[in-house]
Amino acid sequence: MENANLIVVLAFASVLTVFVLAGVQLMKRTVNVKKNLLPVLGLGIGLIVGGISFPFTDLNLTLRLWAGGLAGLSATGLFELGKNRPGNTKD
Repeated sequence: MENANLIVVLAFASVLTVFVLAGVQLMKRTVNVKKNLLPVLGLGIGLIVGGISFPFTDLNLTLRLWAGGLAGLSATGLFELGKNRPGNTKD
């Protein structure tokens, strides 16, 4: 990946993080989700948001998915992947 593409992907991931965070919060409030699955949920939402963002950028699908994945992991916190947090979000 070229340096210019890397900078664009990171900038686009920063923009997508806001939307992914909103999606994760919406899911936490409406669906009973185990807390230790929130990073996986964030990653999934990030990939979806990155994939459907084609009208807003000229990045190819691979770069949009990378940006979405990074946004999803940063929205929920990558450090939470290793935590063992029992319980559900509505507890």
